[in-house]
This record gives sequence, structure tokens and C-alpha cells, in this order.
Amino acid sequence: MTDADVTADALRVVAARLAAGVAVVAARRLGVEHAATVSSLTSVSLEPPLVLFCVHVDARLRDVLDDVDTWAVSVLADDQGEVADWLASPGRPAVGQLTRVPHRPGPVSGAAWVDGAAAWLDCRTEAVHRAGDHDVVVGRVLAAAQGAPDAGGLVHLRGRLRGLR
Repeated sequence: MTDADVTADALRVVAARLAAGVAVVAARRLGVEHAATVSSLTSVSLEPPLVLFCVHVDARLRDVLDDVDTWAVSVLADDQGEVADWLASPGRPAVGQLTRVPHRPGPVSGAAWVDGAAAWLDCRTEAVHRAGDHDVVVGRVLAAAQGAPDAGGLVHLRGRLRGLR
């Protein structure tokens, strides 16, 4: 079998079997908050502290990341499925998309930290690597905080969001 034999649908079905944590990545450009749901956040290194996430090359957030070098991550808690759905919905407004999501500015990035999340990070872009129809964004962690000790996590599995405690 060659890679030409693997269809996007076949890979999507297989990838859906891999449980993935759900987070919101946010950035602030010219006073406007931008955010998107991601299920590709990964810790890369402790020394130096690095994380990565993947973003579609055509996403609004990807364009914003060309203009700003700091961004925020909110690791969503088990009860934040509605936030994840909203910030993953196509056609949501570019301006005011966080109006209905309680949040506060991150201490370094000034980008949105979603209230009630399980954890938060502020990061500075270290590198961006093209990978097919997505870019892999590697960020140095500049600030980190955890939410309530009993907060669970939100995962994406088989096309559904599931809260874990």
C-alpha cells in the first residue's frame, strides 16, 4: 500500500479513534480577540518549556499568528463542550466571537484565558512548520497556571466531545 492509496476519509476514521485533549488557542491583534478550538495541543519539551498545536493554513487564527508573536492556550475542563463547539463552528463572527465566552486576559500575551478552564498557558511563537494543509506552531511557554484542582478534561473521540474526570 502506498500513501496514494490512503484517502482523507480513511485517515479521518482512524484518527477519530485517538482521544485528543481539547483546548482553545487565542491571540489578540489590533485590539480584537481571535480564538479557535484545537485538539492537537502537545507538550514538546520541559527544557526549554515548549508546546505545539496544529492549525489549518486557511484558518483566521493562522493569519493572526503572522502578525503577533504571543498567544494563549486554555485547556478546556470537562464541562466546557459548548465553548469548544462555539469556537470550532464555521462562520462565527471574526469580531466579537469571545463576547459569549467568559474570559480574562493572559498575563503576558493579553490574549483570552477562558474562565473555568482546567489550565492556561501564555506562549511566544518559536517556530512554524508547514505540514500538508496545516501548520505546526511551536511555542515557548511564558506563563502557566492551573484551574480548580477537581477540574476534569475535555477530549475529542470518535467525532464527539467527552468530559473526563
